[in-house]
Amino acid sequence: MPDAVTDFSRLPPPFDQAAAERCIEAFSAKGPKERQFAETAQGKAVLGALAGHSPYLAELAERESATLLRFVDRGADAAFDMALDPLSRADPEAARPAVAALLRQAKRQAALIVALADLAQQWPLDRVTGALSVLAEATIDYACAHLLREASNRGELRLPRAGTRDPRLVSKGSGLIVLGMGKLGARELNYSSDIDLMILYDPEAAAYHTERAAAVYVRIARDLVRLMEERTADGYVFRTDLRLRPDPAATPLAVSIHTAISYYESMGQNWERAAMIKARPVGGDRVAGDAFLAEIRPFVWRRHLDFAMMADIHSIKRQIHATHGARGANAQVQVAGHNVKLGRGGIREIEFTVQALQLIWAGRDPALRDPTTLGALAALAAAGRIDRRAAADLADAYVFLRDLEHRLQMVADRQTQQMPEDDGALARIASFMGFSDSATFAATLTRHLSRVERHYMQLFEQGALVPETPSQEPMDSRLTFDEEHDDPETLRALAAMGFAAPVQVSAKLRGWFHGHTRATRSERARALLRSLTGPLLAAFASQREPDVALARFDAVLSRLQAGVQMLSLFQRNPALIARVAGLLGAAPALADHLALNPAALEGLLAGQMLDGATASLPALVKEARHFEEALDGARRLVMEGKFEIDAAALEGRIDADAAGIARSDLADGAISALLPHVTANFAARFGKVRGGALAVVALGKLGGREMLPGSDLDLVLIYDHPEEVTESSGGPRSLPASTYFGRLAQQMIGAITAPGAEGKLYEVDMRLRPSGSKGPVATSLSSFERYHTESAWTWERMALTRARCVAGPPGLRRRIKAAVKAALMEHAGPQAISDAVAMRARMLRDLPPDGPMDIKAMPGGMIEVEFIAQALQLAHARRKPAVLAQTTRKALENLGRARILPPEDAATLIAADRLWRTTLGLLRLTVGHWRKETLPASTAAALLRATTPLLDKPPVDLSGFRTQMQAQAEQVRSLFERHLGRLDSGGAG
Repeated sequence: MPDAVTDFSRLPPPFDQAAAERCIEAFSAKGPKERQFAETAQGKAVLGALAGHSPYLAELAERESATLLRFVDRGADAAFDMALDPLSRADPEAARPAVAALLRQAKRQAALIVALADLAQQWPLDRVTGALSVLAEATIDYACAHLLREASNRGELRLPRAGTRDPRLVSKGSGLIVLGMGKLGARELNYSSDIDLMILYDPEAAAYHTERAAAVYVRIARDLVRLMEERTADGYVFRTDLRLRPDPAATPLAVSIHTAISYYESMGQNWERAAMIKARPVGGDRVAGDAFLAEIRPFVWRRHLDFAMMADIHSIKRQIHATHGARGANAQVQVAGHNVKLGRGGIREIEFTVQALQLIWAGRDPALRDPTTLGALAALAAAGRIDRRAAADLADAYVFLRDLEHRLQMVADRQTQQMPEDDGALARIASFMGFSDSATFAATLTRHLSRVERHYMQLFEQGALVPETPSQEPMDSRLTFDEEHDDPETLRALAAMGFAAPVQVSAKLRGWFHGHTRATRSERARALLRSLTGPLLAAFASQREPDVALARFDAVLSRLQAGVQMLSLFQRNPALIARVAGLLGAAPALADHLALNPAALEGLLAGQMLDGATASLPALVKEARHFEEALDGARRLVMEGKFEIDAAALEGRIDADAAGIARSDLADGAISALLPHVTANFAARFGKVRGGALAVVALGKLGGREMLPGSDLDLVLIYDHPEEVTESSGGPRSLPASTYFGRLAQQMIGAITAPGAEGKLYEVDMRLRPSGSKGPVATSLSSFERYHTESAWTWERMALTRARCVAGPPGLRRRIKAAVKAALMEHAGPQAISDAVAMRARMLRDLPPDGPMDIKAMPGGMIEVEFIAQALQLAHARRKPAVLAQTTRKALENLGRARILPPEDAATLIAADRLWRTTLGLLRLTVGHWRKETLPASTAAALLRATTPLLDKPPVDLSGFRTQMQAQAEQVRSLFERHLGRLDSGGAG
């Protein structure tokens, strides 16, 4: 016979030599080819590895000898494909016994091939489990096609593709949905696993009589189970479990889509969310299955960080331990009798760890929604949601334990994960795993189990994921809160902490403890509150104005529908209490924002917007089921992101440069995420302009990636389309192209500025578009180019130095970028300098600074730094295009590098720009628009802390800061006049 294409050198040697010899003898009797193979060293090794460890595999090798020889001759992949090929070509209208026999034949042959590929280490774990899952899916497809055709022949269903023999095509439009759950859904099926299915149906899709649809699809479900798991002389296909359907005790085997959606929206449990992580269509109408999963996506992937629900997940594991550890076999890590799935350190602990982390974080980051355990571990580690070493330990253990699980099941084709208890059987499993002795195997298994147990305990039982029942002990023996009366000792204790009005503080706390606030009406919330009162009071007492800070927190609490979620966040993330107290104590604007949007608190914990994770915002918005959901999702994410960035800036975690970039990236992400939704929603009504597109161009602080707290968006919307295309087509109505893009632009601006439950995304300023407020909302690219060639003022070209295309098709964005560069290089020059000076003089005359802290408009302030950068870019761009940059500090660096500015002058202006943005940003966060000489103590302290690294010497007080600020402003004014011209001379240098 031909040389084998498969390397069998890694097969384990036979453990039971007598069984191996019996199998070789029986195999040889099958025929000449079998005898020839069995007499070779390779044949003895293959048959010895199978029969020497597993009676089941010995029987398979004898019965399916042709399949074994095909594996040897052609390799695992080709042999596996040939085993499944008959299912794709078989007639769905064949008689039931023939269908059952073909399904079981495919199962036997595929099972033998998978075992050989696994034992010979030709396939890694994911290929082994993936092949088993492909087998299950192929058998489900053919079985469903057969059952649907039967129902059609009975006159119960109208199948759109009844004439085809392709199993998948038969099921299209059939109304039948078969979801694979658990390991089948994740393509991680065990060697001898049952398959978890959820069978749904659409009563209006194919049934002739919708009132009888339930009976039709329930019959199909019942027959599918029987066809898959009934044991005959040919064996069985898969044991089938339908208990993961909605409310299995009260619903039939097949559940209507509408019933399932209603259940998950109103009664779905947290364990069902975890189960749905792995769900995918594996039979029936897959398009309808995907639509169903999209519909319930908000149930599975919640945007808020629900630490409180993690108690539900962990309680399932505790119940498993209680059930399977009754005899002590699985209560601790061991080898003999241990359940490698459900026992301590087993597979389930790895899966629960992964699913818990996914349920917490993947609602905000779609990249974490990998249904496979190993894939999810890698994604969680990459996102920083689990320690990389822990992820590696869990991944290594998972591969080892799944391999061991397969060996346990291969012995007798039993769905078991229980290690044997006698020494002989343990030695058999050690040999089956490729170990030369039981001691080495036991040590390896124990090491993996112990590592998993340690990481699981750190996350669930010792760490911050699952809230245990909080202590019922009083938070402080001095503090008692009677429902009606103040306790004198309590008032003295509050006064000693630093609260100026202990009576009012006591009244607030009494209201919390006695459920006068909605957030604390549940016993669970009050129990959490009792465990947190001490840390909360300590955190607020440490603020400069404790009573004010606590009152702001009370306002936040009073707006919550329920407090368990927020209080659970605090309990398992104690550092968050001090952060929130500091923010509420220092920044009324942030306090008001948190009171209106309590979910923004999660942004502090997620930390996504500061790690470049705004890229996930388009992905989250993209998955929205409809336009309004996309808009609401964008608002929520932007509000959380703004709060997170502003909080980090106020706390000094990021400087003004990083904060400006983060705010701009957030706005970029929101605009780029919404534009496709707005465009698609508009196209549904008015079609499309063939070959046309709309783009969004940012100017101002967004264009320069220097956004400050509360910055609006300076936007210009530009469109382009082929000249020959004059109107839209493909929709219920058509519009002239210019009207089409004008209305589309209005829709886009409306989406950004429309208020919702989470507030509005941003204010938009469009006065920088061509012709200002009198011009059209959207400008064609040709009009934009013509305007800046013929009509633009210098101030408009100065604004154009910060133009940056943030959304739109790549081709249009490239054309806009080229048009902007051409306008800056070809239509400006030295005249820009004198125009800038004249403009600044007019501003000082007509719009003087509004108080001593008007950082933008004051002499030598932010505007003058920006004017220097913009005017010099315009004056020299034609000769030295490398000076162009949207960001002020980068433009100043470029000007210094080009020797247009002396490097020391460029450095002075960059330092001033950073100081002005830092100061203005902090003022906006704490006191808003401030006109007075003095500042509140908390604001002054924050301002000194934030600006000290930017000044020549640390100021000791606000007066010292103002002195240094004035000196910086005088330097800027001096450089303005040196490089642009004297303001009292109309621009003459």
